[in-house]
Amino acid sequence: MHPAPLEDVVCAYEWLLGQGIEASHVAFTRDSAGGGMVGTAMFLARDRGLPLPAAGMPLSAWFALDGTGESQETNAGSDKFLNKRFGDQLADILLGESHDRRDPYVSALYRDLAGLPPLYVQVSDAETLLDDSRSFAERARGAGVEVRLDVFPGQQHTFQMAAGRSNVADDAIGKLATWLRPRLGLS
Repeated sequence: MHPAPLEDVVCAYEWLLGQGIEASHVAFTRDSAGGGMVGTAMFLARDRGLPLPAAGMPLSAWFALDGTGESQETNAGSDKFLNKRFGDQLADILLGESHDRRDPYVSALYRDLAGLPPLYVQVSDAETLLDDSRSFAERARGAGVEVRLDVFPGQQHTFQMAAGRSNVADDAIGKLATWLRPRLGLS
């Protein structure tokens, strides 16, 4: 239950830094609720005085646990994995019924995004969370953050996990690697 998963991410990051790993050699990436946590973990790390990682790569991310994006409705028939009702149930499990779903440590969309490292956001146009990614990317750009947003046609929520079995997922993972290498100082 929140905030334990968020604390775990930041503690693991702090441990890496304590082992001599430079922040410029770290990128945060996850999918779905974990994709949203890419942003919230950066906020918590920054608020604790830790250096931010070199980049963030949220995939099919859940940036607004209040489920306000229009794609929650418009893509309800195409996203076979995640719908608003199921998302509300998951949010209740994660937060408890009394927690504020707009808390910026819960929903990254509701935080000032200025100062975040470069972000590469991937999502499908068929996902209920499409508008979460679009809104997050737009807000980040407006705050001066370097953002790449790729919208893949006709894929299911967290389609990247099909890498090795899907050409689209393989392409998505390849694009992530190509984008990330120079940000980590790799060629």
